[in-house]
Amino acid sequence: MTKTCTRRTFVAAGAACLAAPALFTQKRLKARERDEVIIGDGDYRFRADHSWCQLPDRFRWQTTHNVAVDSQNQLYVIHEGERQLKDHPAIFVFDASGKFVRAFGAQFQGGGHGLEIRREGGEEFLYVAAYQQVKSIAKLTTAGEIVWYLKAPIESGIYDEREQFSTEPNWSRRGFLPTNFAFLEDGGFLLADGYGSYCIHRFDRDGKWLSHFGGAGEGQGTFDTPHGLCVDQRPDRMPSIVVTDRAHGTLQRFDMQGRYIETIAGFGLPANLETRGNLLLVPELKAQVTLLDKQDQIVARLGTGTQRLGQIEQLRGKPDQWKDGEFIHPHDACFDAEGNIFVAEWVRPGRVTKLSRIP
Repeated sequence: MTKTCTRRTFVAAGAACLAAPALFTQKRLKARERDEVIIGDGDYRFRADHSWCQLPDRFRWQTTHNVAVDSQNQLYVIHEGERQLKDHPAIFVFDASGKFVRAFGAQFQGGGHGLEIRREGGEEFLYVAAYQQVKSIAKLTTAGEIVWYLKAPIESGIYDEREQFSTEPNWSRRGFLPTNFAFLEDGGFLLADGYGSYCIHRFDRDGKWLSHFGGAGEGQGTFDTPHGLCVDQRPDRMPSIVVTDRAHGTLQRFDMQGRYIETIAGFGLPANLETRGNLLLVPELKAQVTLLDKQDQIVARLGTGTQRLGQIEQLRGKPDQWKDGEFIHPHDACFDAEGNIFVAEWVRPGRVTKLSRIP
């Protein structure tokens, strides 16, 4: 029997043919996602690549600490380094594809820690905080040339006089062991002395010390390891200074003069901070990266691996037991221009992960 092809059956057949490629594409995308490492959910899903950037054979990672992205989407990575390897750089630069570009900063070996990038006029500069066996802060060009290099601000009256020369760690509250920076609109900057005095210092644009606040204490304006900080200028709220009070597991918020406002609890050793749009980014040494909205409500916790920290002793030094999609010790994190996130972990050997935002 001959089957008649009516307009209705023709349209239905055509629709089926049109739907088939779409269904095939959807299945292919789902299969691709199964092969990739996807973390997060809802509006905050990311593709995790734990080996996005690789060093040339002549270099090696030596405990990664901090990351920063410049206007060309180049990633700068600083590691602590080893003091005896005097010719080995502590800062590495990668292009937007993860390809190695250059390295410098051997003078920070044994203490590389904080790293931030700031545009001043038409030029970008690196700010480096070095602790342990270096104990200094510095401003560099993005090629690695020193603009200024400073030791402890003795004029503050809170440091042992030897701190203006010493390169030996002093873990007392009279020692200078700086950790991270935040930038002020007037061209000055804030410095967290996260392992030394536990103070937050204010400097002018030329690196002249002006004042400090904080110090050791139990919270509400004092700290136990004020490791990281940022100037929070998210929309629809007053600008403020936020400090990670790491050992207390909290963030503390201050006004722009350094007066205490509030404490935000519920973090696992928060290490540093960065903002983008409405988001506050908080890497936590206890195996996760947290995103907060402009009301400081948690909207995502990424790569959570806290359970395995308690199961495997010294997991940070056992890369053969690391799991894709889980963090061990996020020490710093930053956004790039597209909203992707780079995470540096306090592990040996080092690890830098790119979290690519999934639209």
